[in-house]
Amino acid sequence: MSVTLKNLVSYCNDYLSVDRFKDYCPNGLQVEGKRNVSKIVSGVTASQALIDAAIEACADLLLVHHGYFWKGEAEPLTGIKGNRIRTLMKNDISLLAYHLPLDAHPVVGNNAQLAEIIGMQIEDGMDQGNPFSVGNVGSISQPMSAQAFSDLVSTKLSRQAELVLGDDRSVQRIAWCTGSAERMIERADQLGADLFISGEISEPVVHYAREAGIHYLSAGHHATERYGAKALGEHLSNAFGIEHQFIDIDNPA
Repeated sequence: MSVTLKNLVSYCNDYLSVDRFKDYCPNGLQVEGKRNVSKIVSGVTASQALIDAAIEACADLLLVHHGYFWKGEAEPLTGIKGNRIRTLMKNDISLLAYHLPLDAHPVVGNNAQLAEIIGMQIEDGMDQGNPFSVGNVGSISQPMSAQAFSDLVSTKLSRQAELVLGDDRSVQRIAWCTGSAERMIERADQLGADLFISGEISEPVVHYAREAGIHYLSAGHHATERYGAKALGEHLSNAFGIEHQFIDIDNPA
């Protein structure tokens, strides 16, 4: 089975509502390869290691969360970026990348997938009432200590999360946004969350958590965003009857 690249890209753009987002990079097709797609390899970031793995897996298309052409980066196709794109084009592999639309999607999105894996019930977006909110607020069924919740997340994500204690409150109401969104802790605090989860940690966020009394959990940029591209790839496999393989290139960040 195969699907045309044109139809696959059009379907993804509609499914992820890409026109509703102002993003830091172009969403959708970034490198054009074969006209027909029989096999997708998905992963988090279009690194050289993932491209090489996709070639080894005989992929027609590489689907990622972190692609290329970010605002502020150098435009010439030289060095590492030039080598990556040259490798894709020499092997006729398309690159399909979705950033914020893949964070926000209510089913296959990174935030929705993280909620499912940890066992959090989504109640609303952090931008409340906005169906395209990047970040969610919700709860777990039973309250637990911040340390117990941190241990749970570490187990589920197979990565040691870093906990900053705000106060001695137990955890039930939670806000989260995957990747590099630690500064959204202030919005989480406004929403009455006991704890906020994101991927990375920064010096000011530690002080905010301690002074505001809200726990902060840094669970890893890569670790929190491993699931969106995989879920989207599985969705496309089912929708079009094509092959899909998720390849995880480990990253401690």
